Amino acid sequence: MQLINKIKMVLGLLKPDAILLIIRIVVGIIFMQTGFGKLSHLADTTLFFTDLGIPFPAQNALLASATEFMGGCLLILGLATRFIAIPLAFIMVIAILTTQFTALQSVSEFIRLQELDYMLFFITLFLAGPGKLSIDHLIRRYYINEPEKRGRKK
Repeated sequence: MQLINKIKMVLGLLKPDAILLIIRIVVGIIFMQTGFGKLSHLADTTLFFTDLGIPFPAQNALLASATEFMGGCLLILGLATRFIAIPLAFIMVIAILTTQFTALQSVSEFIRLQELDYMLFFITLFLAGPGKLSIDHLIRRYYINEPEKRGRKK
């Protein structure tokens, strides 16, 4: 019980920006690796997409794989976070509909889908943004907000 209380205490100290950073890094690494793996074996990915009945399997395999890889890289950096969260969430919707949906027997199985978890992470990042520990924040702070302040007369 003491370990659980210590974990709760440490997690309670985390600020929302740190939590967003952790989400971005963990999910970003996962998607960077899976996207790279799919790009490295693009013929296998294309065959898998063909078996799923996805139209234009070669083009969609390349697009999905590249989006996962580049999206993962961008998430880690916190660069274009809201922008990349949209196609990544869309890929998760397609993954659920093409590979998981027909096999689901209950709502509890749906809730346990890993793709659903990722989709919710992407929606969270889209709505909340990347947080202060990101390149997006630095760009907004120094290149968007600062010029406005410099132009004002005191």
